Amino acid sequence: EETMEIIEMVLVGKISTEIVSELIKHDGKAISLSGKDSSLIFAHKKGASKIDEEIVDLGLVGEVDCVNTDLLNMFLENDYIPVISPVGIAEDGTSLNLNADTAAGEVASAVDAEKLIILTDVPGVLRDPSDPTSLIQKIRVDEIPSLIEEGIISGGMIPKIETCVNAINNGVKSCHIIDGRKKHSLLLEIFTTNGIGTMIFK
Repeated sequence: EETMEIIEMVLVGKISTEIVSELIKHDGKAISLSGKDSSLIFAHKKGASKIDEEIVDLGLVGEVDCVNTDLLNMFLENDYIPVISPVGIAEDGTSLNLNADTAAGEVASAVDAEKLIILTDVPGVLRDPSDPTSLIQKIRVDEIPSLIEEGIISGGMIPKIETCVNAINNGVKSCHIIDGRKKHSLLLEIFTTNGIGTMIFK
């Protein structure tokens, strides 16, 4: 509970408001939201997980149940950019820490987004993790199981890819995993023919 308090202070009180300030500085209309605001993201506590042969209670870690699109649509219709902290609310009012990529995927699905873009600190999905030039630019959803089996998609990339697959299965047209450290990465991904990261599509 003490850790959850700190998470809320940092994500909701600091990071989210800093992003809003940057958007406003560049003439955007933005608003900072937590998944708790008006029950924006309902979640339940994630069950215990097996880690190194031991069953571990993950504490206040949540999984998304549903997204309140009424609130989001109200802001979107008025040209506001919602900046959402990945904190969900359980039925009993408990705050739950959500995986940010997963929460983004759930929001994208709920609002029928055209694209889901995940900014990360790697170039995208690499055929050889030690070779940044081995970027796989496009992956079809049906190719993913074999890429996981071969170990090409592994570790922290698996939840990102799973988020993309779920989003596409729920109507999002394409998902992109790109290197957020690169200058103008979003513009390069959206407005160039080849893009800069890995695109996942049906």
